[in-house]
Amino acid sequence: MKKIISYPVSVIYYLFFGLTLCIFHPIQWVCYNVFGYQAHKKSVDYLNLGLIRCLNILGTRIEFENKHDLPEGIPHIIVANHQSPYDIPPIIWYLRKIHPKFISKKELGRGIPSVSYNLRKGGSILIDRKNPRQSLPEIKKFAQYLNNTNRSAVIFPEGTRSKTGMPRKFSPNGLKMLFKFCPKAVIVPVTINNSWKIVKHGAFPLELGVKVKFTVQDPILVHQFDTETLIEKVEQEIIKDIINQ
Repeated sequence: MKKIISYPVSVIYYLFFGLTLCIFHPIQWVCYNVFGYQAHKKSVDYLNLGLIRCLNILGTRIEFENKHDLPEGIPHIIVANHQSPYDIPPIIWYLRKIHPKFISKKELGRGIPSVSYNLRKGGSILIDRKNPRQSLPEIKKFAQYLNNTNRSAVIFPEGTRSKTGMPRKFSPNGLKMLFKFCPKAVIVPVTINNSWKIVKHGAFPLELGVKVKFTVQDPILVHQFDTETLIEKVEQEIIKDIINQ
């Protein structure tokens, strides 16, 4: 019965989801081109709050646990496991104080209202995952941007989403570049649980009544550890609270 109900509810969700993206696209354009970065960022923050409210149509509940007072005026590197596209709006909204920017695949830079525009104009970078010669220099430039602006990188080092909730082995290359060229950064490990269940049937229908939990683990200073130790420590911090179900 629940799956039967999920079909019409998913249609309603996608209607409001698409409407939200289309409404905020021109708002973003005006904010960016007329008022500048701060206004554009504010529009992106509220876009993602709107996308979280769209998830509420599905009965999705978001719990975001952050017991840490993350310092402003210093770059951060937000590292998380990756379970679904719905990992992204809560990170942007709940960590908005530290200005999250994304390392995203280049295909997302075109064709998606609001999302593509923000990735191109908001400080994120678009990389070709099949071409390290292009992606690693871009991540180096991104790290320099973080140093200059004291904003935050978001990276999902698994490289692709887990379809069962169990994390894949982290790919270290992007992390190594960020750690090397952003040595004053604070690493913010984030554990994500259950967002994979929203799409366990695929993109349609979406699962109803999922409780998704985000847990911000203890921050780590990049300069306190050598790179290999740091990657292992961050990975263990993230996976220690992943629910095996």
